[in-house]
Amino acid sequence: SYNCLDRHLDTIGDQVAYHFVGEPGDTRDLTFRDLYEDVGRFANALKSLGVERGDRVAIYLGMIPELPIAMLACARIGAVHSVVFGGFSADSLGDRIRDAECKVLVTADGAWRRGDVVSLKEAGDDAMAGSPSIEKCVVVRRCGNEVAMQDGRDVWYHDVVDGQPVECEPEVMNAEDILYILYTSGTTGKPKGIVHTQAGYLAGVMTTHKYVFDVKPDDVYWCGADIGWVTGHSYIVYGPLANGTTGVLYEGAPNYPGLDRLWQIIEDYKVTIFYTAPTAIRAFMKWGDQYPAEHDLSSLRLLGTVGEPINPEAWIWYN
Repeated sequence: SYNCLDRHLDTIGDQVAYHFVGEPGDTRDLTFRDLYEDVGRFANALKSLGVERGDRVAIYLGMIPELPIAMLACARIGAVHSVVFGGFSADSLGDRIRDAECKVLVTADGAWRRGDVVSLKEAGDDAMAGSPSIEKCVVVRRCGNEVAMQDGRDVWYHDVVDGQPVECEPEVMNAEDILYILYTSGTTGKPKGIVHTQAGYLAGVMTTHKYVFDVKPDDVYWCGADIGWVTGHSYIVYGPLANGTTGVLYEGAPNYPGLDRLWQIIEDYKVTIFYTAPTAIRAFMKWGDQYPAEHDLSSLRLLGTVGEPINPEAWIWYN
């Protein structure tokens, strides 16, 4: 938390950390100072809910700024976060909460996906029903849909951060203390909790982010993964923020409201580094060459691809 936020304040505090683009078209820019303040408030809010060093916190959110804020707030107070991809079912969420013995769930009323609301809180309620370790649930108001709130357990994010001080002294952690637990997808059996520790992980993602992507101070970098996967943890949150890089955070689907959504965002924010997956590239090819052709993509200088081997046809098209 200190390396991603505090140490940048005197030098690049007013630089944008995230250009957030919501699926319905709402946008929000957060500077490193904004992020530092939001993280401090939520870290103090978690403390007020009884979260202590070593406690586990489950995070089940769409791609909104409160997701990296929640991760960094946990890191700041020495709590272990376990992010569960927002597309996972209530059963999958419940399995992970119980295995990690999470004390708090951070979720939202819903998440936007292709113009519809994915009801995260409803799935969260089902998951918490069979999870005795859960004491509190923090709910971000994102979509404005009706949700049930259980007295004594559920609190609104905006209520719990209201009036919290920005200053929150970061917990001093040992190199081998746990930073987070992220579960495998469970396609070959029970999901396994993979532990990432403090120092080695941060050094690894800072180094690979900086050198693999040739990141320069004025770059606008966009990793199109979901933070729910390890790529997102490493190359949307910890690596880029520790390196003081301006990033794009997009909430929705790549083909909503139009098949050119991603290219439009690249043009709007003059993205210089774009990082996606071969599966996505093959989808772009199928949709047609006219969509990228309609936009000014001249700002791009580096393209990344991840997660699986890329076939020659997809590489040639992308390049």
